[in-house]
Amino acid sequence: MTKRTLLLTMSVVAAISLSAVEPQVVDVHSHFITGGYLELLKRHDALMDELYPIPEWSEDALRSFMEQVGIGLSVLTSTAPQPHFGDAAESAAVCRAMNDEIAVLAAKSQRRLLWCATLPLPSVPEAVAEAERALGKLGTAGVKLPTNARGLYLGSPELDPLMEVLDRLKAVVILHPHRPEPFNASLAEGLPLAMYEYHAETTRALSRLFARNVPARHPNIRFVVPHAGAFLPLALPRMKAVHPIVRAKGLADEIDWEANMKSLWFDLAGSTTAENVHRLLEITTPDHILYGSDFPYAPPKALTANLSRFRAELEADPLLKPLAGDILGGNARRLFLGDAKEASVPAPQPAGEMLTRIAEIEVFHEFLQEYLAAASTVGAESVAKEPGVICIFPMQRKESPNIIRIVEIYRDEAAYKSHLATPHFLKYKEGTLHMVKSLNLVPMNPLDAPNMNRIFRKKQWKD
Repeated sequence: MTKRTLLLTMSVVAAISLSAVEPQVVDVHSHFITGGYLELLKRHDALMDELYPIPEWSEDALRSFMEQVGIGLSVLTSTAPQPHFGDAAESAAVCRAMNDEIAVLAAKSQRRLLWCATLPLPSVPEAVAEAERALGKLGTAGVKLPTNARGLYLGSPELDPLMEVLDRLKAVVILHPHRPEPFNASLAEGLPLAMYEYHAETTRALSRLFARNVPARHPNIRFVVPHAGAFLPLALPRMKAVHPIVRAKGLADEIDWEANMKSLWFDLAGSTTAENVHRLLEITTPDHILYGSDFPYAPPKALTANLSRFRAELEADPLLKPLAGDILGGNARRLFLGDAKEASVPAPQPAGEMLTRIAEIEVFHEFLQEYLAAASTVGAESVAKEPGVICIFPMQRKESPNIIRIVEIYRDEAAYKSHLATPHFLKYKEGTLHMVKSLNLVPMNPLDAPNMNRIFRKKQWKD
């Protein structure tokens, strides 16, 4: 049996067996650092290319971290900087060795590890060849792509051949920020790249992908965006608002926002807070949010404390509590393993325990009438079509017409979760993102729950 055949057999067996793993946390943002990679960086004096020291990493340290934190499955990717220093053959050989090494590690991990292939970008032909080898022969779970590879940014036409292959092979693509190129080092003085530039870099790469509709044109690729989407939850409404203006000037092509966003998943590495989950829910659906640790770039003790705090926040938040199992593991298992059986089932709610909140919204004045029409339509449609939606009632402040308050009442948390995935709600959300200046969701506790049940019985409203 050849080495390639052995690797493929071991990886396939491991992937199939993963369906038996007990529902535990799945970490989709964990890095591996091989000896060959470090030797390459040392040879090119590149250990500090990202202006931050490469942390120590080992198989034992990874295993210990997973046990300490309670992670059942980790998805491993390489880190920055990109292993390419102008020699395509050298980079291709290093990437092959990295992928072979991590494939063996994953195959012997007793169903605990998946991995994504490292590609020798910006050498596109070599990257295409390695992607086909890793996805077709090594059993990788996907590929990792840098936001830019030595200045070749995601969204660039030069990468189209690679995107076509990844689409044909239905690949999961994990994105990761690298140092922007060109780069003014003075911008990072006293401000490490991870504090600002990585977020800007990730958002820049996403905007370039959108500009050429790369996700929309390659719907079989599923992109995992790191760090809670970076600046995207804040930038997307601005992008949508400005795009028609620059489009009218001939400065931009048409962008299919809905199709592009549909292909994005978001990990929470470095941003594991309920606040960031709420922010992501303004631009995506609950099934596209994933947990990530960023090991080994943060100490295991800190990551353990962060995860414990995050679990407590999810448990205490009535809107997020039913999503906790999916965010911490179920969504990732379905993404990487395609196992629909892993979906979390919300705990049964006591009869009459309604979920109530008020959405506080400020709308840009120029979009006010359009927004009011959309909000009224989705409210009426939701109440009519969804048994679990009791009330979605928009109101407009008299003295400030662009201030909207929406009273929302759902039968229970499961009904709310179901509502977020309905076509009419998704159409409303995508269609009005650029109209909304600010949004605040305020959970409410009914003071007289039994009376609430008597008042809000939908059968009383039927014609």
